[in-house]
Amino acid sequence: MFTAAAESLLHQAREIQDEELQGFCSRIIKLLREDLGPAAVDALQRLFLIVWATKYPRRLDKTCVDLLQATLCLPTCPEQLQVLCAAILREMSPSDSLTLSCDRAPNTRQMSLVASVLLAQGDRRQEVRSVGQRIFTVLESRQPEGPSLRHLLPVLSKVVGLAPGTLQEDQTDLLSKRLVDWLRHASVQQGLPHSGGFFSTPRARQPGPITEVDGAVASDFFTVLSTGQHFTEDQWLNVQAFSMLRAWLLHKSPEGPSTLDTDDKSELEGSTLSVLSAASTATRLLPPRERLREAAFEYCQRLIEQSNRRALRKGDADLQKACLVEAILILDVLCRQDPSFLYRTLSCLKALHTRLGTDPGSERAVLPLAQFFLNHGEAAAVGSEAIYQHLLTRLPSEHFHNPMLAFEVIRFCRDNLPLFDLHLLGILKSSFPNLFKFLAWNSPPLTSEFVGLLPALVDAGTAVEMLHTLLDLPCLTAALHLQLRSSSSPSERLLWDASLRTPSCLEAFRDPQCQGLFQHLLRTKASGSAERLTLLHQLLQPMASCARVAQCAEAVPALLQAFFSAVIQFAGRALTTQLALLLLERSDSLYQVPQYEARVQRVLSSQFLALCQRNPSLVVELARELLDFVGSVSNIHSRAGVFTSVVWAIGEYLSVTCDRRCTVEQINKFFEALEALLFEVTQSRPSADQPRCPPQVVTVLMTTLTKLASRSQDLIPRVSLFLSKMRTLAQGPASSSTHSEEDAEAIRIRATELLNLLKMPSVAQFVFTPSAEVCHPRYHRDTNMSLPLALRMVSRLVEKESSLLPG
Repeated sequence: MFTAAAESLLHQAREIQDEELQGFCSRIIKLLREDLGPAAVDALQRLFLIVWATKYPRRLDKTCVDLLQATLCLPTCPEQLQVLCAAILREMSPSDSLTLSCDRAPNTRQMSLVASVLLAQGDRRQEVRSVGQRIFTVLESRQPEGPSLRHLLPVLSKVVGLAPGTLQEDQTDLLSKRLVDWLRHASVQQGLPHSGGFFSTPRARQPGPITEVDGAVASDFFTVLSTGQHFTEDQWLNVQAFSMLRAWLLHKSPEGPSTLDTDDKSELEGSTLSVLSAASTATRLLPPRERLREAAFEYCQRLIEQSNRRALRKGDADLQKACLVEAILILDVLCRQDPSFLYRTLSCLKALHTRLGTDPGSERAVLPLAQFFLNHGEAAAVGSEAIYQHLLTRLPSEHFHNPMLAFEVIRFCRDNLPLFDLHLLGILKSSFPNLFKFLAWNSPPLTSEFVGLLPALVDAGTAVEMLHTLLDLPCLTAALHLQLRSSSSPSERLLWDASLRTPSCLEAFRDPQCQGLFQHLLRTKASGSAERLTLLHQLLQPMASCARVAQCAEAVPALLQAFFSAVIQFAGRALTTQLALLLLERSDSLYQVPQYEARVQRVLSSQFLALCQRNPSLVVELARELLDFVGSVSNIHSRAGVFTSVVWAIGEYLSVTCDRRCTVEQINKFFEALEALLFEVTQSRPSADQPRCPPQVVTVLMTTLTKLASRSQDLIPRVSLFLSKMRTLAQGPASSSTHSEEDAEAIRIRATELLNLLKMPSVAQFVFTPSAEVCHPRYHRDTNMSLPLALRMVSRLVEKESSLLPG
């Protein structure tokens, strides 16, 4: 976020009108013509802020734009002014008023600035091609004492990325040769300082040898991990060549070896002779692209060796980790392009994984290592289970609080699902409680990633446990907070929310009697469902106000939707029944985070109906459990949405057409239970202990009773009498204390509609329990046999009894 002063400057820049801007441009024109000093620098900084801060392109005077271009290409112009001119012109791109060309730049530094402006144009006039051709012209003509390419290599890398097809074969060969020289033949002596002091002596200014990160004198060729006080030109080119190496290796050959490679080694591929031959062939006799691969392979091998040294400075240690990741990625590219590198790489990377297991801080290198063995493990007949166990077990448990690592692990799992075999998929599925630690701690940025990954994690064996885990995900966030608080690492304790005062939670977390609950919550492998959830929720209740817990709770509904969308694709009758029972059980056993219970119950109610629609026999099979559920008035007030869905499902699917096991006795049992419940909630007055019943519950109860009566016609007189009382009750003054005027009117209208249908029992059965063919779309589109026609017929038949009509 910006500071107040920065916000004020941005606001002023955005509010400048075109007239003021033109006046300011006139001042800049005068400064650029007369004085290229501090005043010009200050004016250009202000102009850059103005054109950068506004979303729409600012119009500058043509004279001002021309002067900016001229100043950029002026040989004697200070570097700071040139950088500002290039930045302003880039912000204005694309523009039709630019006349820049790399040919006008007097040196490579200014050429790189001009090229950055041209590349920002979007290649409307083939700017990318012209920039690339100009850089290659310099590259071809450069002599040892010629212009420096340090400023042009980043631009060339950008050109390759934007338009790889613009380079010719001789140009790619030329750059490959130069990259080989820069990677393998950089000086191993430090460079001279730029300028000596008054007391400096020629002896003091003698360049010393390049050193390793641990201070030892370098015994091999220079790499990006070599250290020194001053670097020479070829050493800087070595660093830049490594930075663009992987992108260049993938240029024109992203997946396999080039045609030259295939022709040269077609007879020896895959044999022991090819391995030995590739290792011993003189590098200079190979084609340029293969020479570059050999140089890249040696460079990466040296980086892996250098990463094993103990760095004296933290900055060098961080650089070691970054270079190690890049080296593994480059080796992966080399092995994909030329399989002969694979056998020379495996032993090195196996030893590297052993070292990474004991090296704290090298977690991110595990991901490219796992990717390498996933790509090549089968070809090399290498068992890499230990690497995947490290990735899916240790990383989530120990580094769940690292957001970048969390994203990379989850993205690795998502992107590589097609490559996972059955064994690896089994490891992935059994590790879902561990992966959910990433989600619990980083729920906002990782929610969409997990929505895509969930279908691969869930199966019939893990569905029930995963549903429990999703419902208790905010509890997992709270437990991870406590784990960090109890950690002995000061750096991890900094992640704890210091505003929370929860000594009781910490005591419970350390209490041996409660450790079983927390250990199950923090488990790394799937191990079944937990009991004593009520106790766990009570212990963690002080943590419910934590901001991270609240964020996690907001993500759970979307994750539940993704879970059920995946489960519904493969769930059989037994799993569907188990999940339906679990929904009823857990809908009233949730962690008490503000608004969490209502949001989750909304999802559970809709998913209960989806399960019943998939398996209509659920209502008959769970008849005893559903009778217990609807027999309690407290369920109406604690989970009204789920209760409404259950009552609706009873009315919809308790029928012999859905399950032949349905009997009249079952229908009568449900009718009596629901009738007694409706009588209780409508006759009793609201109180503190028993609040008013939602009108949606009342209307659904009336509808369900009418549906059941249409299937057991002996019940029709009882329902008709009850509906008449409900209509009268809704019209009376007593209803004003229970329901609002709109709610009472809705109840009265529904009671009247149901009464009208019961006047014709056969029509009521036709409407409430339609046959399979009635549900076909054709039945509703055909005006001669549609359901609306039947309803209109009933309306006309009961029009004579005006007392039963609304109004």
